[in-house]
Amino acid sequence: MPQFSYKARKRSGELVEGVLEVADRSAALQQIQRSGLFPIAVTDAKVGAVATSKGAAKGISFSAFLPESMRAQMAQQRKPKLQELATFTTQLANLLKSGMPLTVALNSMTHLETKGIPAEVSRELRQEVTEGRSMSDAMARQPRIFSDLYVNMVRAGEQSGSLVEVLRRMATHFQQFAEVQATFKSAMIYPVMVICVGLLLVGFFMTFMMPKFIEIFNGFSIALPLPTKILIGTSHLFTDWWWLMVLVAIALVVVFKRFQSSAAGGRKLDEWRMKAPVFGKVVQINLFGQFARTLGTLLQNGVPVLTALKITEQVMANSLIKEAIAKTREAVTDGKTLAQPLAQSKLFPQLMVDLVRIGEETGDVPGALNNLADTYEGELKIALRVMSDLIGPVLIIVMSIMVGFLLLSIFLPLFRLISSIH
Repeated sequence: MPQFSYKARKRSGELVEGVLEVADRSAALQQIQRSGLFPIAVTDAKVGAVATSKGAAKGISFSAFLPESMRAQMAQQRKPKLQELATFTTQLANLLKSGMPLTVALNSMTHLETKGIPAEVSRELRQEVTEGRSMSDAMARQPRIFSDLYVNMVRAGEQSGSLVEVLRRMATHFQQFAEVQATFKSAMIYPVMVICVGLLLVGFFMTFMMPKFIEIFNGFSIALPLPTKILIGTSHLFTDWWWLMVLVAIALVVVFKRFQSSAAGGRKLDEWRMKAPVFGKVVQINLFGQFARTLGTLLQNGVPVLTALKITEQVMANSLIKEAIAKTREAVTDGKTLAQPLAQSKLFPQLMVDLVRIGEETGDVPGALNNLADTYEGELKIALRVMSDLIGPVLIIVMSIMVGFLLLSIFLPLFRLISSIH
């Protein structure tokens, strides 16, 4: 009779492993369930042995030797990315859409591979839902994975009886934000790489090449021009005082971090980011789009306006926007419309204020905000493209000036030396 190895969990959450000798896999599942266990995986023992031997031949990851609970704990050390949350949410929505009960869908989620969100998360959710908690309450107990935005939207979906639709909207929400982040990062890759390569080349030249030229210059009694003296002094700084440069760099980083972490300093940096040439426009469009998309999605899914404003305030990373949202929430609490305090803040563009006002008059504020978000996301792509097109020529000009200065500093003494020989 064939043998099947299995993994299951007790109601307490404890992992149980073993081998059953039964007619087929279906019989193994029935026997496990009759024992009061939740089956996680059931595989043919011989197939599992073959797979293990193949894995050993190829090499096994160090994490494979760790207990499952420790691996799950390691996986939860970081917050999941937006794309990972979008994948998880889409999978759960699809399972519920197919007609599965919530507990069965969560059980199936433990078998689906979702990078960044370990299967242990789905197991704990299923366990708590089985014990009678709502899914939103169960998710609230895992704040590292599920934010206030996620929990409140799920709660609104549970109360309105449209959980599947809410999950689908939320997956779209995370997907859109992930695409915006990816576009922003890809636009910054080229300039960052050029700057890093340029700094490395300059450091290499100053540390290893320039000392050889200095020896040549010292062998002749000629007056060195000012650019050459500056270059020689910089080279000495790289070779003789590198430790001081490291200490200064560390001190600057510490001072900047403290300034950034302070309320006044963080606010000043946020203000500078919004007003910086070229880059500031990109930052503003991104912030306004994020505000409109988050608030619109929350309101569209039935979250009360005050709660939605509070969650949006927590989501935003800019302190100026946070202050404006907090004042807007206070004004709405006092009975004012949403458009009034947005206009009074003088931070949000007139287009946003006008469309929110029209949305309030027509009774479709979520639709107005989502339309705004679509507009700003389109503008962001254009602004990023413009910024990338501007950064390229600027970097080329800067690098050309640096290379020109290096060549001038080296060749001027050589020209003087040649002229003195004649």
